[in-house]
Amino acid sequence: MSILSERLRKLRLKHKLTQKQVADYLGISESGYGYYEQGRNEPSLKSLKLLATKYNVSVAYLTGETDDPQPQLT
Repeated sequence: MSILSERLRKLRLKHKLTQKQVADYLGISESGYGYYEQGRNEPSLKSLKLLATKYNVSVAYLTGETDDPQPQLT
């Protein structure tokens, strides 16, 4: 399992959301989102930005570039 898929799953569970709820938020199918958590597909940049906003973390955190979940203020 990749860092991205692991973090997506942990954040979803932390926020007590179902895969269906997150998929609806992204405008994709439930199975499409499930593939993100399984590491079978990777989300688009647009989807990554939406997920980062929803979970109040940085895209860099989602992708494993940093272990600091806080978005960087610019």
